[in-house]
Amino acid sequence: MFRFIKFLLVSVLWIIIILFTAYCALCILFPIKYAEEILEYSDKYGLEPGFVCAIINTESRFVPHAESHKGARGLMQLMPNTIDWAVDKMDMEGFSYANIEDPDVNIEIGCWVLAFLSEQFDGNMENVAAAYNAGSGNVEKWLSNTDYSHDGKTLDIIPYSETAAYVKRVMSHERVYKIILRTDLYEIAAD
Repeated sequence: MFRFIKFLLVSVLWIIIILFTAYCALCILFPIKYAEEILEYSDKYGLEPGFVCAIINTESRFVPHAESHKGARGLMQLMPNTIDWAVDKMDMEGFSYANIEDPDVNIEIGCWVLAFLSEQFDGNMENVAAAYNAGSGNVEKWLSNTDYSHDGKTLDIIPYSETAAYVKRVMSHERVYKIILRTDLYEIAAD
């Protein structure tokens, strides 16, 4: 009897350790910071918060002061020409480049860009992710080429390997973030 109780206690302890380790890995691999801003601007621009989290995780790993070697800045890694274009179209008053790394500003502009691309590509989020990475002109060109798209609406092949990997990563991250956001895990992880 004592052996059985000991076995049961050890088994329960191992299960707890495994679950705790899995939770810690989930928090490290799929962090959620700035949840309030993500939820606000996702709602404002009609986006899935999980998709926005996936873009941010892929672009900057939630580091607000990230800057690429190409000059993309902030959580959503916005390029200067994209910022100028979006701020002009958004009629964003009082914008300053000094604020581009502010999560509130960066997420709002990034979400507006994603919403614009979503409208341009009829809500096909794989095309949106590809356009966010490679530019909408490239995606339009690929969609019009039967070597890359059988129907002109869906990309069967993405000719840039970096963009193909990016889209795959964003879409797989989005699936995980959708699960996290449906639970209370993000509230715990965000604290």
